[in-house]
Amino acid sequence: MLNKQLNKSLRSLFALLVLIMGLGLGSVMSTSPVHASDQQSSQQQAKAQTSEADLWRAVKAGDAGYTTAKGVETGVLINVAGNQGKELRNQYLTPIMALAVVGVFGAFLLFYLVNGPSKLSKGFSGKLVARWSKADLWIHWIMASSCLTLMFTGLTIMLGKHVVQPMLGPDLWAPLIYGSKTIHDWAGPIFIAAWAVCVVKWMPLQTFKMYDLKWFLVVGGYINFGPFKGKHPDSGFANAGEKMWFWTLMLFGLFISVSGIMLVLPGLDLPREASMGALLIHSISAIILIAFTIVHIWMATVLSEGGMECMKSGYCDENWAIQHHNLWYDEIKANGNLKYKD
Repeated sequence: MLNKQLNKSLRSLFALLVLIMGLGLGSVMSTSPVHASDQQSSQQQAKAQTSEADLWRAVKAGDAGYTTAKGVETGVLINVAGNQGKELRNQYLTPIMALAVVGVFGAFLLFYLVNGPSKLSKGFSGKLVARWSKADLWIHWIMASSCLTLMFTGLTIMLGKHVVQPMLGPDLWAPLIYGSKTIHDWAGPIFIAAWAVCVVKWMPLQTFKMYDLKWFLVVGGYINFGPFKGKHPDSGFANAGEKMWFWTLMLFGLFISVSGIMLVLPGLDLPREASMGALLIHSISAIILIAFTIVHIWMATVLSEGGMECMKSGYCDENWAIQHHNLWYDEIKANGNLKYKD
């Protein structure tokens, strides 16, 4: 009797265990696909997020991707060198250019107001000596007019959005900047041609001599007070200041011409790094040439009594030649090349 009850109890317990195991196995079988699906979905999302992050890191780093488009750097969405160059130009070169224009002009205006012009110690003689040929005058004024055109349009392009655009508004600013860019592009070749002729024709006259050092030491005789007053240093056909201006124009005129050609000709199909490098060189050269041009204009006009006549008629007053270019005057007088205007 006891054995029967024990067997019955064991069978009941076994049946209960089988039932529990069946229910557990069914639960596992029913939930495991869902769990596996959720886990797989989470992994795919994580992988997608990681892939997207890697993609944009590569894009921001300037890495090239794949594209069917043909050309230079077509696979690059963000050019790092281009962005860095733009920041350098906007944050540093643009303020420096503004400082160069306002600072140099203001410094010479102050100098003029304090010092006054360099007057002829013996006044005008009334006799005009031949100094420049008609060809020289044409070269000078073609280069000067194209240079000034490039200066004003270039300043509009580089500084206009900070100074002019807020005052004009978009309706007037749009045609102004478009016109400035167009005129700038067409004035460039004229300047390059005149610059090349100028360099070839005037270079023999621009060799530095030992006496040019004294010209710098006494500031060319332009100071009308203190120990420098009345000091007129020796000078040949070109004084030391004019020589420095010529070599500056020669060197940075070359830089600005080559870089300008690189920027204006789309057919060159240059890499972005080369284009940005050309733009930065163009901007730096422009800053230097604009500063020297302002100095040149001040020195040749209001600061030098009788100086402007040279580039108006090609003749200079005899006393002006003796005071500012005595060695050249003595040379042409000695070799019989001294010619007076009729």
